[in-house]
Amino acid sequence: MEKNDLFFMGEALLEAKKALLIDEVPVGAIVVKDDNIIARGHNRREASGDPTAHAEIIAIKKACRKLGVWRLDGCRIYITIEPCSMCAGALLWTRIDAIIYGARDPKGGALGSSYNLFAQKGINHIPAIRGGIREEECGEIVSAFFKSKRSNSPS
Repeated sequence: MEKNDLFFMGEALLEAKKALLIDEVPVGAIVVKDDNIIARGHNRREASGDPTAHAEIIAIKKACRKLGVWRLDGCRIYITIEPCSMCAGALLWTRIDAIIYGARDPKGGALGSSYNLFAQKGINHIPAIRGGIREEECGEIVSAFFKSKRSNSPS
């Protein structure tokens, strides 16, 4: 763990809470360059009607616009939940330096929990990957969201 990982994951958690306020799956992401947050994102699939509107994709797009390039060299992303295959693939193509996530996702995580995209042969860029940063907090917000959905659904 690097010295600022806890702080930056806290910022990603703030994004997850923004998603929760609009009844989205509470996942948040931030992109950091030179220890400065350059982009933020939270899930907006329901609000936008866009299945690709994951926190990571939103943060990636904002970071690329801010930097004026499609490559995120020198950047790292903090995500409250292990990225899915779509988001891990997008991060691969950005050439991001590091992916740091909170809770594992055994059903869909593409960094080792379900499968590992970066273990595939022929991958030309492998970022540093660190998981489990503020894992309990990151996992609890998602678990509580789905528990609430299940208890509020008609039987």
